[in-house]
Amino acid sequence: MRDDPCVTDLVARARKGDQRAWDALVERYAPLIWSICRRHQLSDADAEDVGQSVWLQLVSHLDAVRDPAALPGWLATTTRRQCRRVVSAARGPHTSGQLLDAENIPDEQARPAEQGLLAAERQAALIEAFTCLGPSCQQLMAMLLEDPPVPYAEISVILGIPVSSIGPTRGRCLEKLRRYPAIAALIEAQAGTAA
Repeated sequence: MRDDPCVTDLVARARKGDQRAWDALVERYAPLIWSICRRHQLSDADAEDVGQSVWLQLVSHLDAVRDPAALPGWLATTTRRQCRRVVSAARGPHTSGQLLDAENIPDEQARPAEQGLLAAERQAALIEAFTCLGPSCQQLMAMLLEDPPVPYAEISVILGIPVSSIGPTRGRCLEKLRRYPAIAALIEAQAGTAA
């Protein structure tokens, strides 16, 4: 996995005008914005306009972002609002609503789109959380996720830790991931949905 700084660091640097931080934020979240535009069936030109509008809004509101880990949610919400404006403007005053927006997409079409968005948000949150782990946790977790799995004896030799410490260390690393604000919010939302 590439060594991306966590989103908190990127936001802090972008606030100070660091162009590389801005570029990293755009690279990280542009696919999320683009996927929302695609779900609203925007043309490429409209999607680009929405993306530019969202990024401009972020520039003007970046100092107000209290929890940088919530940035993907803010971007998704802002993008959906901009997409709805574009779709509404395209309808004009005399159309009868042939175009779909989030309010009138049939349930059987909305569910896969929502699931795709949730999957993208989970993936982005997991990547952010992983990049904020310490190097030892990153190495251990990466080795444990390899396919085929790396044997504990080999992990012990490579990382220089006793075999008996691998499980407990993995547990601590997973707990750090669970406590990361974006992951914790997703876990809480999923628990609320299940209840």
